Amino acid sequence: MSASDGWLAAALVPLLALVPVLWRIAHGSAQDRLVGQNLTSLLAGLALLLTAQGFGRPSYTDVALVVSVLGPTGTLIYARFLDVLPDSRLVRWTALVGVPATVLPLCVATGPGRAMAKLLLIGALLIAGSVVTSARGGNGGTTT
Repeated sequence: MSASDGWLAAALVPLLALVPVLWRIAHGSAQDRLVGQNLTSLLAGLALLLTAQGFGRPSYTDVALVVSVLGPTGTLIYARFLDVLPDSRLVRWTALVGVPATVLPLCVATGPGRAMAKLLLIGALLIAGSVVTSARGGNGGTTT
């Protein structure tokens, strides 16, 4: 098993975690769907970072950067329409544990330089966006 296969196997973790999230989006309430959207953008960003390393394609890192900016923005826009920003410990803990567990090994593999700075920026955006969009706001929220 080569190193690239290891990165691709690690990318399966966030992709498999998307299965229950997509179920929640398909069958949940509007607030559950909002939490699902938030989690989907976070997991997709992590999967893109890992596949970028696995396939040796830096362009996937650029897509992860776009997802890390647009994902929380979309959540905030929908939260404005619903007039509530659901409280979600699941999203916060996924961001606070999953992002460093993904980004730090990628930084070690990448080494110092511009690519590492981009990885750290994406990690910071994923954490900040997920924490901000999973905080209680509006008329209250649900705890998930």
